[in-house]
Amino acid sequence: MSFKEDEIVMCMVKRIEGTIIFVNIDGDGEGTIAMSEIAAGRIRNLREYVFPNKRIVCKVLSVDKDGHQHLSLRRVTGKEREEMQERYKKEKTLASILKTVSKSPQESIKLIREKYELWEFFDNLRQNPSIAEKFFDKKEAKKLVELLEEKEEREKKVKKICILKTNSDSGLLDIKEILNVPDVNISYLGSSKFSLAAKGSDFKNAEHKVEAALALIEKKAKEKKAHFEVKEK
Repeated sequence: MSFKEDEIVMCMVKRIEGTIIFVNIDGDGEGTIAMSEIAAGRIRNLREYVFPNKRIVCKVLSVDKDGHQHLSLRRVTGKEREEMQERYKKEKTLASILKTVSKSPQESIKLIREKYELWEFFDNLRQNPSIAEKFFDKKEAKKLVELLEEKEEREKKVKKICILKTNSDSGLLDIKEILNVPDVNISYLGSSKFSLAAKGSDFKNAEHKVEAALALIEKKAKEKKAHFEVKEK
């Protein structure tokens, strides 16, 4: 599989050598990120952004003739990151369930991928459960749909609202950098308000993700001298 310029990809940090970050790209070997493409401005603590075995969403800047991909972390928008993280989560959920449903899960994934991306199949299955019968017998198809429904019912979601604003000349870049945190979906609500949401296997797990994100945002906001507060309902 080869990627194109500006394509969004899911990666895992493999190692850091000097000013180069080496990553494994899901489904397509290795790529690299230059230090200047990690974040805008000065980086005080690189581990806030990357460290070995961390999953990150990147944008393809260019592809060499030999197929090597040069990537960027800082050029990924919040919306692009959220969409890729959600797709990745759906694919992992589907792959996990197929281990229970199918006698040959890898073969089932291969057949599905001939017509759909896994996340796309996941979405279509929720809208139209009958498409499962195109790839599985009736018993397996029924079990697949049931397990997906059960997982959705068990999953809990936590959401909190915060205010983040700055009068800095580099205000927009500062806000983007401050909000570059893992494990949560962030949406702009207007008037400097942002929504942070996370899903988890239980309420405590989801709440921990949101609280950890808020703590990191608060720390970054102090460094950038930006105003931050959590809105209590």
